[in-house]
Amino acid sequence: MKRALPVLVLSVAGLIPVWRHAPSHEPATTSPTPAASSAPAAGSVVVAGTTVDTDKGPVQVEVTFRDRRITAVRMLRQPDHPQTTAAVPRLVEETLRAQSADIDTVSGATVTSDGYKESLQAAIDDRGA
Repeated sequence: MKRALPVLVLSVAGLIPVWRHAPSHEPATTSPTPAASSAPAAGSVVVAGTTVDTDKGPVQVEVTFRDRRITAVRMLRQPDHPQTTAAVPRLVEETLRAQSADIDTVSGATVTSDGYKESLQAAIDDRGA
């Protein structure tokens, strides 16, 4: 019984930041990824994937191809969410390694990963057409 009061007080104190948090309802921001470059190299083709509406917000990628290889991926639209910000570099790295949309989902950013892969596949399909 002596521990009940401190546990209750500390639990409430720990929940106060959660209760005070106000989620952002602003539109998705455009953030370039580390793999993005300002201008594609000569002979490169840049293709934008479709915009995929997810529960977290819209996702759209832009893929740079050179000689049928993916050389860069840039996020045109992404949800303004911490998990998304952390996941994007990993998704880009996986894409450059796999050279396809057949990549692993980033744990904790499943919704964004699925939207990323769908937009990426659309860009790859457009390049092949």
